[in-house]
Amino acid sequence: MSEFLQQLLNGVSLGAIYALIALGYTMVYGVLRFINFAHSDVFMVGSFAAFYAAPHLGSGTFLGGLAILTVAMVACALLGVVIERFAYRPLRGRSTLTVLITAIGVSLLLQNVGQKVFGVTPRAFPAVFPARIFHLGSVVLNTNQLVVFAVAVVLLGALHLVVHHTRVGTAMRAVSFNATAASLVGIDNDRIISFTFALGSALAGAGGVLYALNYPSIDPLMGTLPGLKAFVAAVLGGIGNLAGAALGGLVIGLVETFVSGTRLSTYRDAIAFAILIGILLFRPAGLMGRARVEKV
Repeated sequence: MSEFLQQLLNGVSLGAIYALIALGYTMVYGVLRFINFAHSDVFMVGSFAAFYAAPHLGSGTFLGGLAILTVAMVACALLGVVIERFAYRPLRGRSTLTVLITAIGVSLLLQNVGQKVFGVTPRAFPAVFPARIFHLGSVVLNTNQLVVFAVAVVLLGALHLVVHHTRVGTAMRAVSFNATAASLVGIDNDRIISFTFALGSALAGAGGVLYALNYPSIDPLMGTLPGLKAFVAAVLGGIGNLAGAALGGLVIGLVETFVSGTRLSTYRDAIAFAILIGILLFRPAGLMGRARVEKV
């Protein structure tokens, strides 16, 4: 029983990180109907932004950790706006394939620039928050996991408030439903789309910091696998559905963690992608998504 509780705790912690990344995928898809494959590399930039900010902002203290997290989120938000403005906006109205190829190109660009700027050698991520270990019976809980839980809950709650209880959130939902009609009633579509990229990229930055806290080795290619798993989580929950993305992240995190504790541990990545294949075959709209008919 104690082993089950330990794995459950670890799975929820990992799933919360996947959920934050998946939300960025699903937000952009909800508004623009394409997958931003550069999102996983924005996640990587968030880790490095925190790495370089840590020595200057009081790494190892609670307030310092919050400041470092904020810097990473702001840096990624700005990067998301730049990517949208110079890579995706000129392609607005072009075919989905054109935008998809561009997204892959931006991802490769960020990876190669990261290798040039940060180097290819993995870096040890600092202890951004105070590190302590607690024993709840035979279950081990560390402060990094508590930080992951707290930050994920706060950010998910803040995102819900922004999307459902603010004017800009209403505008986001209007653009997602019908961009042409939204522009006719006075909504600045470009501004809303830029805000969506900024918000999604900020969540990816937070995910990058939280991931590096629990797996403290970072490199310019670190975002590839977590980003793909977060994409699986977004599809599993229902791409375009915020609650579905959060649910999908938790499911993938739990599955990966529990599989890691079995003889099938070497296949944990394959199992995650097998889930993607299964959901596309048997429920393409995802767990919380709704099937829709599109004209082509």
